[in-house]
Amino acid sequence: MDNISPERRSANMRAIRSKNTSPEMVVRRLLHQMGYRFRLHRKDLPGKPDIVLPKYRTVIFVHGCFWHQHPDPDCKDARLPKSNPDYWLPKLERNRVRDLEHQIKLENEGWNVVVIWACETKLKHSPALVEKLKNTL
Repeated sequence: MDNISPERRSANMRAIRSKNTSPEMVVRRLLHQMGYRFRLHRKDLPGKPDIVLPKYRTVIFVHGCFWHQHPDPDCKDARLPKSNPDYWLPKLERNRVRDLEHQIKLENEGWNVVVIWACETKLKHSPALVEKLKNTL
């Protein structure tokens, strides 16, 4: 059972951003420090990738673990909500399907697609994230 009012829940949901999130900013700072230059949120590409590196034909999506349902069983942020499952389960599944469709379209257009999960941007994972970026670019 939800223990906050519908008005408060609505305010919480409105505050969730889709651009310039903290995990996205971490990845952008790392890429910049590594000497890469990029474009942001190109609307002409499927899924409006968070980061686009045209020189390398690479796009990067920085996915929130909850909203995009990170498949890693160790990720605590990807848990399904206990309240209102009739709403959440189809919504989160649609997000996953849409992400896959965008990835396939981009790959068919010749783009390399990199997905970075929000939990991978936390400080303790930073060396692994740098290595992941180096290996994909």
